[in-house]
Amino acid sequence: MNAAVEAISPVNLQAEWERVEMLAHCLLLSRTGRQPQEDVLKRLEQLQSQVDRLRQSANTPWAKLPVRQLTPLGIDVLACVLASEALPKTGWLYQELQPANPQPFVTAALLQQILALDYNEFHHVRQLTAAGGELRRLNLIESDQDSAFALLRPGKKALACLMDLPESEETPPGAYPVRQRAVWDDLVLPPDRERILREYLMWLRHRETVVDRWGGYELGGPVALFSGSSGTGKTFAATVIANEMDWPLYRVDLARLVSKYIGETEKNIGKLFDAAHGREMVLQFDEVDALMSKRGEIKEARDRYANMEVSYLLARIEDHHGPCILTTNLRSQIDKAFSRRFQVVVEFPRPDHKARAQLWQRMLPPRAPRADDLDISFLSQAVNLTGGNIRNAGLHAAYLAAEERQPISLEHIAIAVYRELAKDRQQLNKNDLGPLANYLPQFVCGMENT
Repeated sequence: MNAAVEAISPVNLQAEWERVEMLAHCLLLSRTGRQPQEDVLKRLEQLQSQVDRLRQSANTPWAKLPVRQLTPLGIDVLACVLASEALPKTGWLYQELQPANPQPFVTAALLQQILALDYNEFHHVRQLTAAGGELRRLNLIESDQDSAFALLRPGKKALACLMDLPESEETPPGAYPVRQRAVWDDLVLPPDRERILREYLMWLRHRETVVDRWGGYELGGPVALFSGSSGTGKTFAATVIANEMDWPLYRVDLARLVSKYIGETEKNIGKLFDAAHGREMVLQFDEVDALMSKRGEIKEARDRYANMEVSYLLARIEDHHGPCILTTNLRSQIDKAFSRRFQVVVEFPRPDHKARAQLWQRMLPPRAPRADDLDISFLSQAVNLTGGNIRNAGLHAAYLAAEERQPISLEHIAIAVYRELAKDRQQLNKNDLGPLANYLPQFVCGMENT
């Protein structure tokens, strides 16, 4: 292979950038009635040969982009859009060529002249750069309009893949990041449920083998349904999945997507998935039983639009190439017709006394001093709590002990458990703590519970 081609790397696509610059320079000359000199044309011919060989190479940097197959014209468009970032003088040429657009970015109209496109080729460029076009949808280019004279700016994904610039962890609209670290050893689940979670990871890790190499049927997702009452570890398990892949986890707030204005909900959903497309992340949708319940009778136009919005959301989840985890507290309310949409379904049970013992042991701060009367086995059998309850109560007890500068005792635990249970109950009796009630101070529950 030519030494000049070997020197080209994802960080340094010099031949691509120089070719674009020379094409723009030749266009500028032609607008003033001048012809490029012979050495310029010869150099342009050399660059074109280098670019052709580079693009045909098995290790071409363009293969790093999140597209199955980009046409040569599509690569030309990307090269022109990125060139002003790679070689700033190309951006200055763009400004000279577009005096009405004094910014260093190319437009589709200018691309037509730089690349000498015919009508069909220009139409293809407009399709690639439109709002729903492949280059915009994959965050390879950005633009504020769909006009032929709208500026086309380099997208974050293209800058990260081809110029080795860090890709910002921009939060998808309508979602917020879950910043928590968790590993398999932190998860307290029956072995068969943990096995299903590990099988879900197989869908993520081996898509290329099964689909690309073996010719398996390509699906979106994978999509998982995590079912169980609040506090049983659904979000914690999603965190383990995300951390295992070393990807960020984002919880989608459906309330931020839904709008009372017809058509706005679909736009918000589209923005969420467009922002997530091609990025390594895990999306979690909570309490989806409201979305996937059996359809009620349509009584007014708004009901019909609501059903359309739900159908659109579910279609985008199913088509999205990335892990989506849906959670529910009420699996029985979910229409069985939706079952085929899930690659895996995991039921999260309330922990039994053995699991509660593990949870108490792990949720109490590991370096906190413990009183002699703090018996983990006793705690695990005293009150039927979820993992979320135990986490909250364990921390609350630790703060009570820290305030008193004492080891964590059963009294601290009893107070913390009482506070935790009182969150969901208007009437809480001291006896709801079972044998732990013997350690609850009178001032906590008041005279009415004596």
